[in-house]
Amino acid sequence: MVKIEKNPEKEHIILGLDPGTNVMGYGLIKIAGKKIHLLQYGVIHLSKYKGYELKLKKIFERVLGIVEEYHPDEVALEAPFYGKNVQSMLKLGRAQGVAMAAALYREIPITEYAPKKVKQSVTGNGNASKEQVAKMLMQLLDIQEAPRLLDATDALAVALCHYYQGGKQARQSKSWAAFVADNPERLKKP
Repeated sequence: MVKIEKNPEKEHIILGLDPGTNVMGYGLIKIAGKKIHLLQYGVIHLSKYKGYELKLKKIFERVLGIVEEYHPDEVALEAPFYGKNVQSMLKLGRAQGVAMAAALYREIPITEYAPKKVKQSVTGNGNASKEQVAKMLMQLLDIQEAPRLLDATDALAVALCHYYQGGKQARQSKSWAAFVADNPERLKKP
């Protein structure tokens, strides 16, 4: 009789997206047990396309391409920031909707996170700058060189936030001491 061993460290892939109308960030992490591995991150350049409809089409195609290449289990998006310019919010909402449609086309569950929630989750400070988020991600994911466009690290932060918010160990911790013991990788290194 052949014994089939189950893999106790089931891999789980999360795609994080930072929607934008000129630059859209994406980041993929793989979770194996309690270990977080960086798979890929980058940006989708959209400013070169004329017409808003063409930009939306490109967002759909590129996000669908990423989904088909990496087969993420879940997608996490940063919710639009509510500003005073209604037209900017409308365009950003459309970009987010098209990115969501690409994931839903392949029946991948989607979760949205407010920008402050993402920053709080990754840095411990909901008002952290993009540079502070990038620096923390460089430590947590062992990234050697900061990307030119921080939309990429913003997207990685969304993916990591999703893991931290949905991760079993975060919910099982009964105290700060237990949480720190369960999550040593989240401690800031001196």
